[in-house]
Amino acid sequence: MISDWQGTTRDLSGWLRDLRAGAPDVMKAFSAMAQSALAPKALDTKTKELIALAVGVAVRCDDCIAFHAKAAVDQGATEAEIAETLAMAVYMGAGPSVMYASHALQATQQFAIAKAGTGG
Repeated sequence: MISDWQGTTRDLSGWLRDLRAGAPDVMKAFSAMAQSALAPKALDTKTKELIALAVGVAVRCDDCIAFHAKAAVDQGATEAEIAETLAMAVYMGAGPSVMYASHALQATQQFAIAKAGTGG
């Protein structure tokens, strides 16, 4: 299990930069899709990040959990909203999602502590 979620996002960001350099057209298209999907419309961006966090748990993707836990916290997701999101992920993904929900809980707590420490 990953225990340094901030380090994970930092490390992955470097690798993703390399991937963008090696496959610029694909990564540009992926980035455009992400921006379009996250744009606030019927659902606000925070809700969409909570959905992404739940999907990351359900599909058992620690790297997805890292990025979407940070984004959910940055969007102002509360502990209660995160807990309900993780409950839905567990409901949809059964036992394995319980284990990954614990990863997401740890990640969001680490990002919330870091955010509180920087005042932003």
